[in-house]
Amino acid sequence: MDTDAQLSERDRSPDPDQGPGQRSRSARFLTPLARLRYRPVTLLALCLVFLLLLSTFVAQPFLIPSSSMENTLRIGDRVLVNKLAYRFGGEPRRGDVVVFDGRGSFVQSEPEENPVTGLLRGAGAALGLARPAETDYVKRVIGIGGDRVTCCDKRGRIEVNGEPVTEGYLYPGDAPSSVEFDIVVPEGKLWVMGDHRSKSRDSRDHLGEPGGGVVPVGKVIGRADWISWPVSRWSTIDRPPSFDAVPAPAGHHG
Repeated sequence: MDTDAQLSERDRSPDPDQGPGQRSRSARFLTPLARLRYRPVTLLALCLVFLLLLSTFVAQPFLIPSSSMENTLRIGDRVLVNKLAYRFGGEPRRGDVVVFDGRGSFVQSEPEENPVTGLLRGAGAALGLARPAETDYVKRVIGIGGDRVTCCDKRGRIEVNGEPVTEGYLYPGDAPSSVEFDIVVPEGKLWVMGDHRSKSRDSRDHLGEPGGGVVPVGKVIGRADWISWPVSRWSTIDRPPSFDAVPAPAGHHG
């Protein structure tokens, strides 16, 4: 009998069954590895969902696309828009810098956009990574419901309810307005203007249109409270004292 050959055959045989206990230990070891493999993707997805929810309901980064608010806001600045500022009974006040949806006031016909492109741009805009929709604007509130806003007094200043307003935030060299106007702001509406008056298309430019140049309060997305980028521009966007002496509109009390 060739015992060496038999031994060689036995050596080549498969390993005996490791048993359920051994398989269980192997499964317990591999499971964390499998989880670890997909964890970065899961964490990234959760972070994006959290940021989108935060942007939708609390505070949204907003990329400044134009020079209409210089020097307060510059092209490329990212501002944080406080969406809770007017959520619980608060109302926009004179001097606030607000972001609003201009459809029905500044925009009469919505521009066409590829649905897929629009979805991607909207997601990017919600994170402050892309330009906002063409229908979104950022301006300063000059008049609220009931205010009479006129341009201009003998010194070229805008008047609100008969009180001249010294606008220290205007772009250097700009006049308060090159266009004369006299309007009583309807209740629930806002008269808004850019700080760089010679470069801003604002309420003045839409006086003859169906919306009358005024923005419904319900179309305000939020108040711009903070310049978050670039780092060299970190600062709060405070309400100026320019309107402190403006009296309440005629017929308003409180």
